[in-house]
Amino acid sequence: MEEESIREASKEVSREFKTLIDERDLDSLKQLQLLILGRLQDSNAVLSHFNENSENCFAEVSADFSRNTRLLKSMKSDLDYIFQKLRNMKAKILATYPDAFPDGSAKEVLDRRPDLEMP
Repeated sequence: MEEESIREASKEVSREFKTLIDERDLDSLKQLQLLILGRLQDSNAVLSHFNENSENCFAEVSADFSRNTRLLKSMKSDLDYIFQKLRNMKAKILATYPDAFPDGSAKEVLDRRPDLEMP
């Protein structure tokens, strides 16, 4: 009995709601939702394709990046060693021949490279 009255009340509320909303407006909303759904599905497909393509490209260049990174680190280490040797040689020359650099360049730092590891 109580379930029957609840069911009847629910039907009555549903009928009242239907009178508040125009059927054409509901159809229009449905059409807009379907349009948006289609666009979202298309966007999802494009993004999925882009992600797959990006993953393939990254797999192709990842080894090159690693190899080139190791090469650059090795080159930096070699250059640091060379510049250290040059500074030492300049210091020895100045100690032996104090007037070897008469233009005052002895006071300047030979290595004026920017520190690439600093942000």
